[in-house]
Amino acid sequence: MKSDAVKTGMQQAPHRSLFNALGLTKEELERPLVGIVSSYNEIVPGHMNLDKIVEAVKLGVAMAGGTPIVFPAIAVCDGIAMGHTGMKYSLVTRDLIADSTECMAMAHQFDALVMVPNCDKNVPGLLMASARLNVPTVFVSGGPMLAGRVKGEKRSLSSMFEAVGSYAAGTMTEEDVLEFENKVCPTCGSCSGMYTANSMNCLTEVLGMGLKGNGTIPAVYSERIRLAKHAGMQVMEMYRRNIRPRDIMTEKAFMNALTVDMALGCSTNSMLHLPAIAHEAGVELNVDIANEVSARTPNLCHLAPAGHTYMEDLNEAGGVYAVMNELNKLDLLNLDCMTVTGKTVGENIAPCKNKNPEVIRPVENPYSKTGGLAILKGNLAPDSGVVKRSAVVPEMMKHSGPARVFDCEEDAIAAIKGGKIVAGDVVVIRYEGPKGGPGMREMLNPTSAIAGMGLGSSVALITDGRFSGASRGASIGHVSPEAAVGGPIALVEEGDIIEIDIEACTLNLKVSDEELARRKAAWTPREPKVTTGYLARYARLVTSGNRGAILE
Repeated sequence: MKSDAVKTGMQQAPHRSLFNALGLTKEELERPLVGIVSSYNEIVPGHMNLDKIVEAVKLGVAMAGGTPIVFPAIAVCDGIAMGHTGMKYSLVTRDLIADSTECMAMAHQFDALVMVPNCDKNVPGLLMASARLNVPTVFVSGGPMLAGRVKGEKRSLSSMFEAVGSYAAGTMTEEDVLEFENKVCPTCGSCSGMYTANSMNCLTEVLGMGLKGNGTIPAVYSERIRLAKHAGMQVMEMYRRNIRPRDIMTEKAFMNALTVDMALGCSTNSMLHLPAIAHEAGVELNVDIANEVSARTPNLCHLAPAGHTYMEDLNEAGGVYAVMNELNKLDLLNLDCMTVTGKTVGENIAPCKNKNPEVIRPVENPYSKTGGLAILKGNLAPDSGVVKRSAVVPEMMKHSGPARVFDCEEDAIAAIKGGKIVAGDVVVIRYEGPKGGPGMREMLNPTSAIAGMGLGSSVALITDGRFSGASRGASIGHVSPEAAVGGPIALVEEGDIIEIDIEACTLNLKVSDEELARRKAAWTPREPKVTTGYLARYARLVTSGNRGAILE
């Protein structure tokens, strides 16, 4: 056992004395030590139930012959952090989570791990850590929130943000907003649409690192507790069979993840996280391949914000495995990939049928023949930009309009809510990238304000920052190179015409090469927005969004 380094032999007598101080018995120390990485806290609604999940995991581990020991991981609630300086601290926690988990696991020589995350950065951060540590590991998330119900209709957090925009536009009363406020988030769990948290929990299933239902069983269902017990049992089976994360997260597994990502219509943030996780697993995953995958993958689901179905509906329809079984009809998946179950992808998905063709469209009747995400390139995004194509209305798939340029999110929100943005405009928000933000803030407030003010089918938004999975519309993020390093987005001037063609995957500024060269020569870097603390250190180390914003 790896843990023998801290518990076996005369040299380890001091170590054993400290285990004695923890109340561990000789019998417990003779078993494998299993670290339970708990993201529980009392500030994130998706994490407030994780103490129950952790207790169930511990019981499962003990039942199967291991000794469970809990240690923590931090978590930021993206919704609470949204729209102010706190959002600079969201993406950056992904690497803090990975690094601190590595430190704890290596310092204490755990034999195996069970990761218990739920919301946005915890899932990729812990997947990165699991690939880096490469000891037997299972994931079990806290599960999605149930959808709210307002005036007889299912609603979610994206509806709440858009309600604020509707109030600014005068189309919703304060009483209406209050009703949304009290009803859209009715339970614990990760917010109920196909936002980043649920996207990454579903993709954890696809990668083979979580058991069936990990991404979709609602947080309040007792089935989630049973899943957690089975996860604890299963990590011991993995330990006995020496099945490790790098045996599971192979290049083929990441191709499966990209494929199902397109079918589900996941958050654009998956285009940041999958390359970063792959990097830790020793796999090169260039986002440029996403369009190739999208071209052959039908979009089968329109979960909120793209449509009116929610995670609970996907769960009842058969979940992620049912989506995978649909895709398998077109031979789009690598079925021989190993998973935490000890079985292959093909063996896992074989019995899982589509129970609701309204929620999971059959491959013969998709929402579109191409996937939910698209990578755009052009002289405005030489490296790339990304858009959630499945959440764009048909009339905005091609758009040309004048640039309305803002050097931070706050200025853009003020202009939108002040009625200064009109139909046809292309809002450009820059100096919000990984380095420039720093921290690559999500732009849910401006996209929601645009939608709430009735401009969602006539105004586009482009940024070197990123978008929440709750954003919808012609919202193009991760524009690379970013403004802070002199990317073309830094050279856009008020009134320049921007052409967007999502079908052709292009994003161009209608300015001559000569004029762009002149502007580039005159451009000077901005002073850093943050010069002290973790954000300043992060800004110095972080790479471009098209590389997954990994640290070097």
